[in-house]
Amino acid sequence: MNETPAFPTWRSNKDMKEGMTLRDYFAAAAMQGLLSQNRQTYHLVAIDAYVMADCMLTEREKTDE
Repeated sequence: MNETPAFPTWRSNKDMKEGMTLRDYFAAAAMQGLLSQNRQTYHLVAIDAYVMADCMLTEREKTDE
């Protein structure tokens, strides 16, 4: 799965310090919306958030072509 950092920081031109992945960032954003619906257990919310994040990454790759 895509491990692109969401908020990379650079120590030098070639040395990137990675933080949260873009997948985690998308999942966190999706989770906020899912939790506001108050219809699922936290476990199912977490699963659905990552499913949505994976879909967003797939669509993002299509638009990069």
